[in-house]
Amino acid sequence: MKKFNSAATGILFSALGFIPAQASTPVVFTVDTSRTHQEIDCFGASDAWSMRFIGEMPQQTQEDVARLLFSREVDSNGNPEGIGLSIWRFNIGAGSVEQNDSSHINPHTRTECFLTPDGTYDWSRQAGQRNFLHLAKKYKVPRILGFLNSPPVYFTKNGLATNTGRDGTYNLKEDKYNDFAVFIANVVTGLASHEGINLDYISPVNEPDGHWNWQGPKQEGTPATKYEIARLTRILDKEFQSRGIHTRIIIPESSDYRCMMSVHQTGPDRGYEIQSFFSPDSTETYVGNLKSLPRLIAGHSYWTNTPVEYMKVCRKALRDTLKKHNVGFWQSEVCIMSNDEEIGGGHGYDRTMKTALYVARLIHHDLVFANARSWQWWRAAGGNYKDGLLYQYKKPGSKSDTIVDSRLLWTLGNYSRFIRPGAIRLEVNREGTTDSDGATDPDGLMCSAYRNTDGGYVAVIINYSDEDIMTDIRGLGYGIWNLYRTSDEPGERLRLTGTTQNLESIMIPRRSVTTLTSGGIKAE
Repeated sequence: MKKFNSAATGILFSALGFIPAQASTPVVFTVDTSRTHQEIDCFGASDAWSMRFIGEMPQQTQEDVARLLFSREVDSNGNPEGIGLSIWRFNIGAGSVEQNDSSHINPHTRTECFLTPDGTYDWSRQAGQRNFLHLAKKYKVPRILGFLNSPPVYFTKNGLATNTGRDGTYNLKEDKYNDFAVFIANVVTGLASHEGINLDYISPVNEPDGHWNWQGPKQEGTPATKYEIARLTRILDKEFQSRGIHTRIIIPESSDYRCMMSVHQTGPDRGYEIQSFFSPDSTETYVGNLKSLPRLIAGHSYWTNTPVEYMKVCRKALRDTLKKHNVGFWQSEVCIMSNDEEIGGGHGYDRTMKTALYVARLIHHDLVFANARSWQWWRAAGGNYKDGLLYQYKKPGSKSDTIVDSRLLWTLGNYSRFIRPGAIRLEVNREGTTDSDGATDPDGLMCSAYRNTDGGYVAVIINYSDEDIMTDIRGLGYGIWNLYRTSDEPGERLRLTGTTQNLESIMIPRRSVTTLTSGGIKAE
């Protein structure tokens, strides 16, 4: 990794765009390095569905996209070239591409399947996605996850990868559970032997709960009861153990936090997933003793983001339930949906801080109040909808697509680029408040802090307000600190805006996200 060196001046370099501090009473945040919270595993995004196409575009286009997503290098001015994702989600397809229009799925959301009708495997399929697996490996992305939205169409009850014409049970034939487990294991070993790609995690089901029923035409997917999920997980664990596969199984990719700790918009065969999967008392669904399954549950941060106050209440309730059952948590998918009315819902792509700040606030709440060990966005690239870190579109008269960055991409980078796997979240308090909730003003400043495995510290400060706010960050000692900012100001895409020897009188501009990073900090 390239390093940017600068003299330790003790003041911020105005030439790098730092806004001079004005005389005002600063907001004081104190980081208590002795009080620690969750370990951070990774930040990421998925290849669905765009990398099927982007991965077959000209090599330079692929390289440019990969650099934005994966790079941890800096340019000659010390500005990050990319956001340094630390987990890449690979969508293992079910075969809707091969079915064409009879798949009941929109053309741009179909996927290929490695398995063929005669039971053999075609490892030339999913070429674009495999290209991005190699690009992720080239950039040393530390973790790769394979996820499935549906079993292969050859195994499903309706012969489709979507749930059209069915009830709310798992779209997998009763006699195909073992075959499905063998397929997943074969994909894990096949990618390793044919591509040199090792999958660290497998997520076999996706959004099986809630009120979803996956009626086409839309995308691959199927509901499932918790009994069906437990059955599949046990069989898959047995297959992995018999073959010496060390890939870890992640379940259930819940569609809504409320399904993880209660019953939400569904019946008793779903819901209470934390208790059902990880409490030995839940004898029919308990999988907490499986060797391939970490004591970890994954869920999606949809539908619980508004009202703002409820966002915090819901995540604290989730945190308490997780703590009760000693289970870790990954936030493994989210994008903007219709209920996110504050920023106009999901339709119409937005490259500005309007969406980026809204998502930053969500990241903060998931990390600070739900104790999420991982935070993962839905799609790495998308079209005219707020579901992609990158915006892919076709200019009038052009034969090829244009792919551009967004403030959303770089705002995620304020976290992913600097908070690395193994980091520990630290307690942060705001002067004048009695608990860590005080470090969160959802309409003003939000501050969180972390210690990386190399001993360096990271603090991320969101200013949601329309005013510049002075801050003092205490408890992290003195040393060389770099400041990186994302805002709507020209060029401020995770830009290195200055260097300082202490964290007193730091101005956090309006509508911005600022990350402060250190190395070799001396104790106060």
